[in-house]
Formats: sequence, structure tokens, C-alpha cells
Amino acid sequence: MHTTLTPFTLSPWKAREPGGRRQHGWEGTSPEFGDVRVVCPAFPHASGVIVAQVTGGRVPAASFETRGIHTEVVSRPTLNRATCRVGDGLVGLDRNRWALTHRGRSLRLRHLGDDYRLTAIDNRAYRLTRRPDAEDPGAVLTVRRSGIAGGRKLTVRATGRVLPADVSLAVLFSAVDRSVLTRRGAVRAGISRMFGFWAETTY
Repeated sequence: MHTTLTPFTLSPWKAREPGGRRQHGWEGTSPEFGDVRVVCPAFPHASGVIVAQVTGGRVPAASFETRGIHTEVVSRPTLNRATCRVGDGLVGLDRNRWALTHRGRSLRLRHLGDDYRLTAIDNRAYRLTRRPDAEDPGAVLTVRRSGIAGGRKLTVRATGRVLPADVSLAVLFSAVDRSVLTRRGAVRAGISRMFGFWAETTY
């Protein structure tokens, strides 16, 4: 079902489980797709795994999972050693780590025959493009974080007619570390992880 998407906003939330583990994310309502909720890290927790998840009224459930020792020193899934799912289906992931431009460093995704591209705009915004084909002109969803402290919000806008899976994928990446989609962000992420590992091994 393709439909025009009215711009909508998501607000931040935080929670602490009885065991002390913290969760955070975004939640709000799309006029066309109902309630949308993003959570990270999603339960159940396991060593060496961190998962972000999207659920909603009329969008398919989606998850982004990262495995590896580096998950012990990050607060969100990273694009390294990652698995993405929408509904029961796997989403193909590919990117060029050595590209020089934002577009070249985009994350390429494939889901149910549709090709997507996730591109950084800046450190607060990104764009998910479903590429056109012979039967569909495609769609572009832009997600931007704004505000500070208690006034933060996430705004989702789209051009073209979107699919429910487009919305799930677009908001899912709000809970994923996208820093490596820019050269500068990749350098900062590498340094941060290096010091994180050092702190873990010397504690």
C-alpha cells in the first residue's frame, strides 16, 4: 500500500528496567500509520549483542542487530557486523567504507525487491531513498533530530508515496550509530571505540 505521508514527530523516552538496564528511544503517531515506537537496546539482552527495534500500529516490526565484542562499549548498534530485518525478512546491507563523499559512503539496502540508500545529511539528519523502478517512482524520507534537553524531537518527512516498510526502516536508523556514513564520523567512531576498549581492558 503506497500512500502520501503527512510529516510527523517523535518524542524521546527513557526507562529503567527492574534489573537496572536502561532503555531509550522515540515514540509518536503518524496520521497514516498510527503509533510508532523506537527502542534501544531491545530486550532480551545478551552478551555481545545490541539491538534496536521499531514497532507500530500499521508499520511492520523492524530490527537492527549488531554482534561482536565492540557491542560492550557502544550504546547503539553500529553498521559493523550488522543484521537488519523487516517483518520476517532479512534486509541486504552493503556499503563502501573507502568512499570519499556522503553519497558514496551511503548504506545500500535491499528488501523484497526494493533498493534503498541511506545517506547522511549531517550529524542530526539522514535521508532514506527507495529507488524508482519500472513500476514505482520511489520515495524519499528525511529524518531530522532537533531541539535540546527536554525539547528534543525527531521529525519525519517524505516526498513520493511511501510504503509501511519505508517508515519502519527510516525511523529504525534513529537508534543506530550512523557516524561511519561520513569520513569525519568514521574517524571519530574509530577513536571512540579504541578508547572504549582500552578502558574496558584496564578496568
